[in-house]
Amino acid sequence: MADLSQIVKAYDVRGVVPDQWDESLAELFGAAFARVTDASAIVVGHDMRPSSPGLTRAFARGAAALGVDVTEIGLCSTDQLYFASGQLGLPGAMFTASHNPAQYNGIKMCRAGAAPVGQDTGLSEIRALVEGWVATGAPEPAATPGTITEQDVLADYAAHLRSLVDLGRIRRLKVVVDAGNGMGGHTVPTVLDGLPVDLVPMYFELDGTFPNHEANPLDPANLVDLQARVRETGADIGLAFDGDADRCFAVDERGEPVSPSAITALVAARELAKHPGGTIIHNLITSWSVPEVVEEHGGKAVRTRVGHSFIKQEMARTGAIFGGEHSAHYYFRDFWNADTGMLAALHVLAALGGQDGPLSELVRQYDRYAASGEINSTVADQADRAAAVKAAYEGLEGATLDELDGLTVTTADWWFNLRASNTEPLLRLNVEARDEATVTRVRDEVLAIVRA
Repeated sequence: MADLSQIVKAYDVRGVVPDQWDESLAELFGAAFARVTDASAIVVGHDMRPSSPGLTRAFARGAAALGVDVTEIGLCSTDQLYFASGQLGLPGAMFTASHNPAQYNGIKMCRAGAAPVGQDTGLSEIRALVEGWVATGAPEPAATPGTITEQDVLADYAAHLRSLVDLGRIRRLKVVVDAGNGMGGHTVPTVLDGLPVDLVPMYFELDGTFPNHEANPLDPANLVDLQARVRETGADIGLAFDGDADRCFAVDERGEPVSPSAITALVAARELAKHPGGTIIHNLITSWSVPEVVEEHGGKAVRTRVGHSFIKQEMARTGAIFGGEHSAHYYFRDFWNADTGMLAALHVLAALGGQDGPLSELVRQYDRYAASGEINSTVADQADRAAAVKAAYEGLEGATLDELDGLTVTTADWWFNLRASNTEPLLRLNVEARDEATVTRVRDEVLAIVRA
C-alpha cells in the first residue's frame, strides 16, 4: 500500500514514479480532486517528463468516471495551466515535479481562478479520500461519465501576458534564454514571437531527463552555461527558467546574476506606476531594498511568510497588485494572483528596452545591500539548534527578534533569518547587511552556533 505521507507535501503531490506513486494512484487523485472541488468540469496539463502524459490521462479518467468533464491542454508550463484555470474558470491540475530529477513527478492543484490547493485548502481532504479508496476500492462511478476533450491555450496565454506589458516601443534587445530542456522551450518562442527581440535559445528541446543540467536556476552551477553564452554573444540579458517554467532568473550583460529581490523591486515600481498607492507583498527573506522601493514609489509593503500559499492568501486578503519571493516566484493580481516568471521577464525586458543603459546599471538602484544567499546546514535536531541561535541573540542591544517564519533577528545594520526545511533535516540561513564584511561576520557567527 502506498505511503501517501511521503508524497503529499504542504503545497502539492510529489514523489518518485513508479516507486512511490503511479497511474493507478493518479486515477484516484483525479477522482478525489473532482470530489473535493465539487466541480462539473476541470482542466489538466503536464510538463515534458516521460511519466507525465500517462499520469495526466489517468487523473483525467479518474475525474471523468465521477461525471466531471475534463479539458486537457497538453504540454504546458505551470503558469500556462494557471492561465487556463483563470480564463476558463475551472479547477486545474498540473503534472510536474518542477526542478526535481527525472524519476520524480507531481501534481500542483488549484481551484477555479487559479486559487491554490494546499494542506489547509483541500489537499488533506484529497489525501484522506485517496487513502480510503486505496484501502476499500475505487469510488462508485457516475451514471453518466464526463467527457475528455483537448484544447490548445498557448496562443491565448501568450496574448494575455503581452496585453499586460507594453513592449511595442522598446529598443531591439539580444536575449539569451536557457530553458534547461524544460517547458520554457515550449512557451518562450510563442510569447516572444514578433517582439523586437533577437532570441538566442539554449536547451529548448523538451527532455524530462535534463541531459544538459538540472532545471533549477536557484543553484549557481546551473547558470554557468547561460552566463558564458551571454558574454560570448554580447547579449543584453540572459533569462533562465526552471523545469515547469514558473520561475525566471536573470543575468546581466556581464553574465552576473541579478538578485530576485532586485527584480521584485523593479517590477513593483512598474506596477505602482500603473496602480498608484497599491499594496506589494514580499516574503521575509527578500531584501530591505524591496519595501524601501515600494515606499519610495508610494506603495504599501506587506511582509509575509515564505511559500506560495501564504503569498497568494495575502494577495487575496489585501488586494495586492504584485508579490515577489527571494526564490524568483513572482505573483500578479492581473494573473489571478498566481505566479508567472514569464510575466516578470516581460517586465524586465520592457524596463531594459525602454532606456539606453545596460541591465547592470538599471538594477543598481534596486540592489542596495550585500547578501549571503541561502546557506543550508544539515543538523540532527533543527529545534535545538534554532533555540541555541535564539538564546545567543536574545539579549543583543538594538536587536529585534520575530518568529513569523523561523527566527529573524534585525538590527540597524544587518538582519538574518534561520528557517527549518519542511522536507529535509536542514536549517536555511539568509543574511543581509550594509556591506560584505558585515555579512561575512554575521554569517560565520550564526553558522558556528548552528553547526556546533
